[in-house]
Amino acid sequence: MSPTRHLAATVSLVALLVLTACGGPPERTATAGGEITEKNCGLDVTVAAPPQRIYAAYQPAVEMAHALGVSDRLVGTAFLDAAVLPEYTGAQARAPYVPKIPSREALLATNPDFVLSGFNDVFADGSGESFGTRASLRELGVQTWIFSPLCPSGDGLSDEAIDPATVTMDSVYTDVHDLGRLFGVEERAAAVVAEMQARIDAVRERVAGAPRPRVAVVSPREDGTFRIAGGPDFVTRILDIAGADNAFADLTSKRNIMVGVEEIIARDPDVILTSTCCDASYTVADAEPDAERIRTNPALANVAAVKNGQVQPFLFADRAAGVRVPYAAEQVAALVHPDRA
Repeated sequence: MSPTRHLAATVSLVALLVLTACGGPPERTATAGGEITEKNCGLDVTVAAPPQRIYAAYQPAVEMAHALGVSDRLVGTAFLDAAVLPEYTGAQARAPYVPKIPSREALLATNPDFVLSGFNDVFADGSGESFGTRASLRELGVQTWIFSPLCPSGDGLSDEAIDPATVTMDSVYTDVHDLGRLFGVEERAAAVVAEMQARIDAVRERVAGAPRPRVAVVSPREDGTFRIAGGPDFVTRILDIAGADNAFADLTSKRNIMVGVEEIIARDPDVILTSTCCDASYTVADAEPDAERIRTNPALANVAAVKNGQVQPFLFADRAAGVRVPYAAEQVAALVHPDRA
């Protein structure tokens, strides 16, 4: 990622983030007065002292832990959708990792005092990969956190009723600040937010006034259907930052929606991004086969994105809420507004 894409004021902050993520001791904020409570998805999350045995499930949570400088407190990490950002490579190499979400029993065997999840399904009843509800873990002394743009309508549920009003960068910034307070690294969290804001502001400034292409984020499936990112998916916000619109933003029942080829044709997006997943080694180069499947699908030959050579490889990891958003927005802006790069 070119340094010219960042505001000069962020350079020292980036250096701070890399240093701490690579193993330096995290800053600890004294918790005078005892317990600290933050509210997350309607539930109180209370710690008597900064958690020391953190389990991070899914890419957004893993990268959040590294960004906040608490890599040394990770007792486990699970299910990376792609390679972590380069600044976290060393820290992640030292963290215990499993490629699949563990069972509740395997999770508890790591003796966590805090579970941070980048997606809400691990606390959903009947999801098949559930740690159990957040309430059931709290009864065992394990506090939990779901990234706020993915708050379900109640504990034990998943994507049934994500409130679109929470799918914002403000929710992400709030998560960083609140987790920083719970983890005792408030100054670190403030630096993370400042760096994110500066980079996002730089992207918005770069694409200001440019025509806004309609973008579809698409995963081709073996049965000929497609999984697309709907309005509640955080990629809608990332596209907006990058000066584009989600061609499927009006579909709001879930984050991921299955559609037939006819719906892709009817929407006629200007740009198609893939949503390639899930392996801890993946880079954007691994998304090229998905892009080629779309480019060579004869049913899509007359779609604007295909005709104009605007089917681009993209990773599912870059759709998520979390500290990766500035990086993702920079990548999308470069794809949909190459003249503004």
